[in-house]
Amino acid sequence: MIRRQVRERRQYVYAKSLEAQERQTYERKQQLKDALASGRPLPTELKKDAKSMGKDLAYDEAQGDPSTHIDNEYSRAGIQDPKIVITTSRDPSSKLLQFAKEMRLVFPNAHRINRGNYVVKELSDACRANDVTDLIVLHEHRGVPDAMIVSHFPHGPTVFFTLSNVLLRHDIASYKESTVSEQYPHLIFDNFSSQLGQRIQDVLKYLFPVPKEDSKRVMTFANEDDFIAFRHHVFVKHGKEVQLAEVGPRFQMKPYEIRQGTIEQTESEREWVLAHYARTSKKRNMLSGSGSYSAPRKHTQPNKRIKR
Repeated sequence: MIRRQVRERRQYVYAKSLEAQERQTYERKQQLKDALASGRPLPTELKKDAKSMGKDLAYDEAQGDPSTHIDNEYSRAGIQDPKIVITTSRDPSSKLLQFAKEMRLVFPNAHRINRGNYVVKELSDACRANDVTDLIVLHEHRGVPDAMIVSHFPHGPTVFFTLSNVLLRHDIASYKESTVSEQYPHLIFDNFSSQLGQRIQDVLKYLFPVPKEDSKRVMTFANEDDFIAFRHHVFVKHGKEVQLAEVGPRFQMKPYEIRQGTIEQTESEREWVLAHYARTSKKRNMLSGSGSYSAPRKHTQPNKRIKR
């Protein structure tokens, strides 16, 4: 069992490395095609590789986009409904427990378990043994939920979010006018136009199964200045009018790290990390703008002598 997991993990990491190389080569060839079609001079960074890439341009016409993370991470999406486990940090407060219960109602086919004395390694092993697709861990600070970790199984990725402005269902004034539906919800994503935004959108989108057309449940993820506002509504049609009622909970989330591995694999490569001091302008948005999306550089350490 352990050998199979190691082999599958090695294949996953190799596929991710090939995906990055294919994407880079594909983008450079597209730039070369656009330059040749418009008659503009070639960019400086493409002049060295123009001869080698130009030979294969004729054979690339029948090829589509290169492989993406969906091929090896979410290959079962749409075929098998996600199976989610929700838990909290150790010794949770009453508010965090209530928030975990409401989050279990947000995600269909989700199960909530008490953390107890389980360590992260034991939680991950249990998720793999029971074919769990995603593990969600909620954290708090002084009784206020402030963080959420979404780890996809069996090989990743793991996305870390900060939570702010959390309002539980009973904190919303209109909660008495609505009931929590168990239908598969329709999803609305707004302002996720960058490559990083598409990555975060896929992580959130594949937490939900495919809804039916007559579903009266809607969940909205709206991005503004890299803060994702979450809203949960149900609606009823009266002729041409639509009556909307907020169900809750309500919160804002902001991603700050993506790892190419599950939650217990602390040595896995960081796919993206939010750099707080690299923002050159307040108008630069990573999820909706043209922010760069690449893994941070690894700092080389001096070799240490190993005693035999």
